[in-house]
Amino acid sequence: MTRERAEGGGRAPLTPDSGTTNVRNIFNGTRWNAHWNRWIGVENRCVVPFTSFSEFDNTFEDGKKKGDTWFAFDESRPLAFFAGIWVKDWTSVRKVRTGLETTDLFGFLTCEPNDVGGSIHMKAMPVILIKPDEIELWLTAPKEETIKLQRPLPDGVLVAVNAKQDRPPRA
Repeated sequence: MTRERAEGGGRAPLTPDSGTTNVRNIFNGTRWNAHWNRWIGVENRCVVPFTSFSEFDNTFEDGKKKGDTWFAFDESRPLAFFAGIWVKDWTSVRKVRTGLETTDLFGFLTCEPNDVGGSIHMKAMPVILIKPDEIELWLTAPKEETIKLQRPLPDGVLVAVNAKQDRPPRA
């Protein structure tokens, strides 16, 4: 197993586009999803550290969409990790305007939302790993053992936090 750190120059190495960043429905209880199955081996798993994350809120307030709602465990924003999938040096045409390119791809494993996440995004929330044994299991165990990690956090564990502290600095 190789452990390495993907450098992002102080920012996440992902840029918004119409590509897939959510890894959903990898196992339906009897069968592995044919699309995701080739990427869920230990060689493609990673953890993505975070202290807070956002979901887009489509509801309206004063005639405007609310926009991003930020979540954390509490206002002190302790460190936690998303269960991730990483494909290094993938070559394809992801955007017609940029043509053929080779890039590292990342995605987050998602699950049903808990009460707080589901209040904004009813479809899914990231799989969050908070204990060292969960992180080790995700990075090293066979997929048949890791599937139990694709679950929401217990209700009441996350809170909405002040977004102004979470915006990256402008370049």
